[in-house]
Amino acid sequence: MTRTPSVMERRTFLRLAAAGVASTTVGAPLSACGAERRNEARPSPARTPRPGREARSRILLAYFSRAGENYHYGGRRNLEVGNTEVLARMIGARLDCDVHRIEASDRYPADYEETVQRNVREQEADARPAIAGPLPTIGPYDTILLASPIWNVRAPMIMSTFTERHDFSGRTVFPVTTHAMSGLGTAEDDYAASCPGARFGPGLAVRGERVRSAGPAVDSWLGRAGLLDPG
Repeated sequence: MTRTPSVMERRTFLRLAAAGVASTTVGAPLSACGAERRNEARPSPARTPRPGREARSRILLAYFSRAGENYHYGGRRNLEVGNTEVLARMIGARLDCDVHRIEASDRYPADYEETVQRNVREQEADARPAIAGPLPTIGPYDTILLASPIWNVRAPMIMSTFTERHDFSGRTVFPVTTHAMSGLGTAEDDYAASCPGARFGPGLAVRGERVRSAGPAVDSWLGRAGLLDPG
């Protein structure tokens, strides 16, 4: 059953314009990025490193995204490649980093309303959804970009599952979000609570409907954040 946007605004409004995953592979390993820039409207899959390859940088981009039916300017649009996935790949194409996709063990429905309701339940229960193929450690990394959609004003609860299982002490965290109208939401405060001892850099928030043309905004943010190699 589909609710009108006005009803959704009165209820817990899930910002799924930001969501999306392109691949159906569960538990994907770290992938190298920083290659030549890809087609931003149709990003190609991230490359998988050779077994035993050490991290070639000390920056990690960890993201959660959801494909399927998404919010789009008050309506719905089906996305094969979701918005956060697109944004993560834009960043990865510009930055010398490693990429880790966060996947839910119990995958979120493709249906928008079903995901809205599941997210409401998880937020109300302060749940920690299980992660499929969790990253063993963030030990090699000094800088970590945490990218996700904003659902009902905050990052999905699975992002708390990820942050709470790792030690962020002494590391620098940059929040990255895609959203319908709530920007970073409460992501900065939530990560500050779940990443004790971390330092925080400026966040990047991109509206989901505009993410495929967000290259200039990404370039500007990477410069402001001091993430680009000046050489």
